[in-house]
Amino acid sequence: MTQAEDGTVRTEDLPTGVRVVTLDRPASRNALTPALLDALAAALRPAPAVRALVLEGEGKAFSSGYDLDCLEADVAAGRAPDARIQEVLRLLEEHPAPSVAVVQGAAFGAGCELACAADLRIAGADALFCLPPLKLGIVYAPDGLWRLVRVVGLQRAREMVLTGRTVTAEQAQAWGLVDRLELDPVAAGRMLADELAAAAPLAVSGTRLVLRRLGRAPLSDAERAELETLRAQAFASADAAEGRAGLRERRRPRVRGR
Repeated sequence: MTQAEDGTVRTEDLPTGVRVVTLDRPASRNALTPALLDALAAALRPAPAVRALVLEGEGKAFSSGYDLDCLEADVAAGRAPDARIQEVLRLLEEHPAPSVAVVQGAAFGAGCELACAADLRIAGADALFCLPPLKLGIVYAPDGLWRLVRVVGLQRAREMVLTGRTVTAEQAQAWGLVDRLELDPVAAGRMLADELAAAAPLAVSGTRLVLRRLGRAPLSDAERAELETLRAQAFASADAAEGRAGLRERRRPRVRGR
């Protein structure tokens, strides 16, 4: 078990070769913090005995996204949290073992992206998915948007991001964002992971590498630099500050285009 000062990432290694990784910060709906991201990274270190991964969230949410208080601290320090988020999600994607995300309740923002980084997604009827960057006045990380695009397609990703709409479990299944809806998603997710863990590890890791490369949409260095400039401007804008205030106060933000 890896401890974080404001939450815990629990790990349980099952006899079948499945590692269950649980975000355990239920009072904050498993919102991600720098410390929790570090703990998640530690839990995702490859180990010879780990042949499949299951990601779960303790309590009523999978993850409500990146913690708003931490985001305020990042803004004050003039830094964006995206780099560390992307590093940790790549650890999941590039892990030798396949992964299953078990989504119950909210999977918002970085929580939605975490679910998309897994190979497969099992959800309960209460699952909700949302990427709300425009409501926060920010330009979302291109790698994060690509994770959504490769799962649901460009047009549905465009609708989710431009509207900030919340997608229900049934709609998510229809879009391919959820592979299966289950009455007991935890049991179903672990059963699926048992099935994945029984396959030949070299064949599994090689096949997953092929699939990752087939699903890649690389940006040129010039395109990435241009996007990072735009993202930095938006992140530091007055509208972004108003977006965070609106989210905190549960009201529509009053944006002014600056």
